[in-house]
Amino acid sequence: ACYECLRGGLDFTKDDENVNSQPFMRWRDRFLFVAEAIYKSQAETGEIKGHYLNATAGNCDQMIARAQCAKELGMPIIMHDYLTGGWTANTTLASYSRDHGLLLHIHRAMHAV
Repeated sequence: ACYECLRGGLDFTKDDENVNSQPFMRWRDRFLFVAEAIYKSQAETGEIKGHYLNATAGNCDQMIARAQCAKELGMPIIMHDYLTGGWTANTTLASYSRDHGLLLHIHRAMHAV
Protein backbone atom coordinates (compact mmCIF):
# COMPACT_ATOMS: atom_id res chain seq x y z
CA ALA A 1 0.00 0.00 0.00
CA CYS A 2 2.91 2.36 0.66
CA TYR A 3 4.09 2.32 -2.96
CA GLU A 4 0.56 2.71 -4.31
CA CYS A 5 -0.09 5.74 -2.09
CA LEU A 6 3.20 7.42 -2.98
CA ARG A 7 2.88 6.62 -6.67
CA GLY A 8 -0.71 7.83 -6.60
CA GLY A 9 0.22 11.31 -5.45
CA LEU A 10 0.88 11.36 -1.72
CA ASP A 11 4.20 12.88 -0.68
CA PHE A 12 4.48 11.08 2.66
CA THR A 13 3.15 7.97 4.34
CA LYS A 14 3.80 6.67 7.87
CA ASP A 15 3.91 3.56 9.96
CA ASP A 16 1.06 3.15 12.37
CA GLU A 17 2.13 3.87 15.94
CA ASN A 18 1.11 0.32 16.88
CA VAL A 19 3.53 -1.21 14.38
CA ASN A 20 6.80 -2.15 16.04
CA SER A 21 8.06 -5.64 15.19
CA GLN A 22 5.27 -8.18 15.38
CA PRO A 23 5.85 -11.73 14.07
CA PHE A 24 3.78 -10.96 10.97
CA MET A 25 5.69 -7.74 10.17
CA ARG A 26 9.27 -7.52 11.44
CA TRP A 27 10.72 -4.02 11.60
CA ARG A 28 13.73 -4.65 9.34
CA ASP A 29 11.59 -6.26 6.64
CA ARG A 30 9.19 -3.32 6.82
CA PHE A 31 12.01 -0.76 6.61
CA LEU A 32 13.44 -2.51 3.52
CA PHE A 33 10.01 -2.78 1.89
CA VAL A 34 9.25 0.90 2.50
CA ALA A 35 12.67 2.04 1.24
CA GLU A 36 12.08 0.13 -1.99
CA ALA A 37 8.62 1.71 -2.35
CA ILE A 38 10.02 5.20 -1.82
CA TYR A 39 12.88 4.83 -4.27
CA LYS A 40 10.64 3.24 -6.90
CA SER A 41 7.93 5.91 -6.60
CA GLN A 42 10.53 8.71 -6.69
CA ALA A 43 12.09 7.28 -9.85
CA GLU A 44 8.70 7.02 -11.54
CA THR A 45 7.32 10.41 -10.52
CA GLY A 46 10.44 12.55 -10.29
CA GLU A 47 9.13 13.79 -6.93
CA ILE A 48 10.65 13.56 -3.46
CA LYS A 49 8.74 11.04 -1.32
CA GLY A 50 9.01 10.08 2.33
CA HIS A 51 7.77 7.76 5.04
CA TYR A 52 7.78 7.99 8.84
CA LEU A 53 9.46 4.75 9.98
CA ASN A 54 8.45 3.74 13.52
CA ALA A 55 11.66 3.31 15.53
CA THR A 56 9.84 2.71 18.85
CA ALA A 57 11.28 -0.40 20.51
CA GLY A 58 11.49 -2.23 23.82
CA ASN A 59 14.79 -0.62 24.80
CA CYS A 60 17.10 2.19 23.70
CA ASP A 61 19.63 -0.12 22.01
CA GLN A 62 16.93 -1.59 19.76
CA MET A 63 15.55 1.86 19.06
CA ILE A 64 18.96 3.23 18.02
CA ALA A 65 19.55 0.15 15.84
CA ARG A 66 16.31 0.95 14.01
CA ALA A 67 17.32 4.59 13.59
CA GLN A 68 20.72 3.50 12.25
CA CYS A 69 19.06 1.15 9.78
CA ALA A 70 16.77 3.93 8.55
CA LYS A 71 19.77 6.20 8.07
CA GLU A 72 21.72 3.50 6.20
CA LEU A 73 18.75 2.98 3.88
CA GLY A 74 18.68 6.71 3.13
CA MET A 75 15.37 7.20 4.91
CA PRO A 76 15.60 10.60 6.64
CA ILE A 77 12.45 10.44 8.81
CA ILE A 78 11.80 8.26 11.85
CA MET A 79 8.97 8.25 14.34
CA HIS A 80 8.82 7.54 18.07
CA ASP A 81 5.80 6.96 20.30
CA TYR A 82 7.08 8.92 23.27
CA LEU A 83 4.37 7.90 25.75
CA THR A 84 5.13 4.20 25.42
CA GLY A 85 8.85 4.73 24.83
CA GLY A 86 9.39 6.98 27.81
CA TRP A 87 11.16 10.25 28.43
CA THR A 88 14.72 8.92 28.48
CA ALA A 89 14.19 6.94 25.29
CA ASN A 90 12.72 10.04 23.66
CA THR A 91 15.69 12.19 24.65
CA THR A 92 18.13 9.49 23.53
CA LEU A 93 16.48 9.20 20.13
CA ALA A 94 16.22 12.98 19.76
CA SER A 95 19.95 13.36 20.43
CA TYR A 96 20.81 10.55 18.04
CA SER A 97 18.57 11.99 15.33
CA ARG A 98 20.03 15.47 15.67
CA ASP A 99 23.60 14.13 15.55
CA HIS A 100 22.92 11.95 12.50
CA GLY A 101 20.75 14.19 10.35
CA LEU A 102 17.45 12.40 10.89
CA LEU A 103 14.09 14.11 11.20
CA LEU A 104 12.28 12.80 14.29
CA HIS A 105 8.49 12.80 14.41
CA ILE A 106 7.17 12.40 17.95
CA HIS A 107 3.88 10.52 18.11
CA ARG A 108 1.80 10.87 21.25
CA ALA A 109 -0.90 8.25 20.78
CA MET A 110 0.38 5.83 23.45
CA HIS A 111 -0.57 3.02 21.09
CA ALA A 112 -4.09 4.45 20.96
CA VAL A 113 -4.78 3.40 24.56
